[in-house]
Amino acid sequence: MAQTQTQTQSPDHPIDAVGDSDIMSRTIQTLFDLSGRTALVTGGSRGLGLQMAQALGEAGAKVLLTARKADELEAACAELQAQGIDARWVAADCAREDDIQRLVSETLQRLGDVDILVNNAGAAWGAAAEEHPLEAWDKVMNLNVRGYFILSQLVGRHSMIPRRRGSIINVASIAGLGGNPPDMKTIAYNTSKGAVINFTRALAAEWGRYGIRVNAICPGFFPSKMTRGTLQAMGEQRLAAAAPLNRLGDDEDLKGAVVLLASDAGKHITGQWLAVDGGVSAVIGG
Repeated sequence: MAQTQTQTQSPDHPIDAVGDSDIMSRTIQTLFDLSGRTALVTGGSRGLGLQMAQALGEAGAKVLLTARKADELEAACAELQAQGIDARWVAADCAREDDIQRLVSETLQRLGDVDILVNNAGAAWGAAAEEHPLEAWDKVMNLNVRGYFILSQLVGRHSMIPRRRGSIINVASIAGLGGNPPDMKTIAYNTSKGAVINFTRALAAEWGRYGIRVNAICPGFFPSKMTRGTLQAMGEQRLAAAAPLNRLGDDEDLKGAVVLLASDAGKHITGQWLAVDGGVSAVIGG
């Protein structure tokens, strides 16, 4: 009896195969390889965004960085290019719909289709809930939630859905898993990151039929411009002591997670959040 041939396809990298007994699984190096892919990383000029862009570039992807300040983007791209990474930049404010539309248009014109979208640009505001300015609440929500939605919608509509493939990675936070100690007054930020986690689940459920995977990374405390005030107020040692690993995140701790979720190594993972926090969420029950 002739063996029945079948064809399998991963969401991100179509492959041909025959019957189960003849399928040759790919090596781990191949599964993590991003050669030929294009990644768009928001908030990519420094900190966690630049770290993730570097990881994607090291895995073989072309990367386009975006943030508001052209000089910082230019410096970041020069840093990546010096490492042999194909890196470009477009200055844009991801809290503004017109800027997001321009960003998508320029990215598609310059680099072609987007295979990987990393929604990372974010804002925070420290204030007691009873005194929190409404305009500050709106600023945080517009960038951290509305901006993620608009950019995902446009990239999905114009690049990922027509090709039935893509990976969207939303940067949330362990702050989205619950409340904070009383002396950390960031209610808008916590609320926005909780919204990002459920946005991730909802979009993954809806777009799975298109072969698009949507996942979230929830960093714990990493030294950055955004966390500088909190680290100074609470002390790095105190915050590190709250983690089972007794450390804060460093400049390589997000690299493995983002490449896993971007690559075929994670082709059966969608609608999930992954905490990269030294174990803090295991203690607080996120």
